[in-house]
Amino acid sequence: LVKLVESGGGSVQPGGSLRLSCAASGYTDVYTFTDFCFAWFRQAPGLEREGVATINNDYYTSYGDSVKGRFVISRDSTNDTLYLQMNNLKPEDTATYYCAADLSGDCAWLMEHRKHFAGWGQGIQVAVSS
Repeated sequence: LVKLVESGGGSVQPGGSLRLSCAASGYTDVYTFTDFCFAWFRQAPGLEREGVATINNDYYTSYGDSVKGRFVISRDSTNDTLYLQMNNLKPEDTATYYCAADLSGDCAWLMEHRKHFAGWGQGIQVAVSS
């Protein structure tokens, strides 16, 4: 349906910032970037996958409680890329981060109800430590 490739991960000290990118390509049929809503998830070792943020086609955004006020999700249709700006990072933000996409139009609803997303990236590591 869509190919998603994350980049921008790495290691940072507590209080630092990182910006993750997720480049979308390889659309099937007549779909384009603007047809998809997007989300960021993360999974730390030994823990369940956690929803981080979503952005719908109309740019409506939603955030998990643990990242509200620190992370900002955005999308740029000029280069078919999803972003996650992560500020004031904490050690508990350490995880593998995944971007996801769906054609449903309401990724916030999908995340809230733990529904399936149609497309996934391969994941990228973020480590926060001193």
